[in-house]
Amino acid sequence: MATKTAAPAGPDLPDRPVTEREARFSPGLRMLAAGIVGLLAGVALAVVASRQGHGAAVALVVLCVLIFIASALALAGLTPVVPGQARVVQLFGRYRGTIRDSGLQWVNPFTRRIAVSTRIRNQESAQAKVNDADGNPIEIAAVVVWQVADTARALYSVDDYTQFVTIQTETAVRHIASSYPYTSRREGELSLRDNAEEITSRLSAEIAARVALAGVRIIESRLTRLSYAPEIAQAMLRQQQANAVVGARQRIVEGAVGMVQLALQRLQDEDVVELDEERKASMVSNLLVVLCSEQATQPVVNTGTLYQ
Repeated sequence: MATKTAAPAGPDLPDRPVTEREARFSPGLRMLAAGIVGLLAGVALAVVASRQGHGAAVALVVLCVLIFIASALALAGLTPVVPGQARVVQLFGRYRGTIRDSGLQWVNPFTRRIAVSTRIRNQESAQAKVNDADGNPIEIAAVVVWQVADTARALYSVDDYTQFVTIQTETAVRHIASSYPYTSRREGELSLRDNAEEITSRLSAEIAARVALAGVRIIESRLTRLSYAPEIAQAMLRQQQANAVVGARQRIVEGAVGMVQLALQRLQDEDVVELDEERKASMVSNLLVVLCSEQATQPVVNTGTLYQ
């Protein structure tokens, strides 16, 4: 019997993903001092060699050249690391670690040191036009706060991690927008407008899952724009107004019915007047007209008996 295999949910990491580790480095101030001392010593030897005989001069010149080379290598290995920035150390195409300690550091002078910003960044997605779960076109945009957590993955797992975050953010925003309706019409249904906290938390989780390949950590995401598309905005506005009117009328009727029940109950409990069913119905009708009317009612004073 044939078996079905599930399609992969997204891009896969390489077979041997590169993850961040600390590089080997030494304090740079000592090497800076050693390099300066070496340069001064080389200059002094050059001056001394110019005053010596041929044989001694050649030996001193060779020693001077070696000292200059050693001093140059010592100075070439100096690497300044500023706060909010890391240095990825690469030797002959192989990853050798990351330096996160700020200050002047020294590493192998033959390595390549790539600067990677570890500062917190915020990025706003482009305004997208998407159909929500009900098929209504809406315009949506979001802002994402993120930070590089794994410098090795940011450099070696994707081509450009900044562009990768941008594209994956827009993809996640479109997916979230098409998964939920703009407004909920059923009890307990999540909607983009009425459940902002739940929607943004799910958006953050989806973006975090998508950009984990690039070693990026999502700190927060928020919707910055959410509205109906212009072609249906007026129609949806009228629908919202109608729903608001219906809801207000429902509240008014519920309150009026409660007040009528209270009035009848008080009249009966305090034995103010005894009403038959017909008079109760007339009283209920009059009270509902007074309480539910949008305009002030004009009372009619009955100067006769209750039944005339």
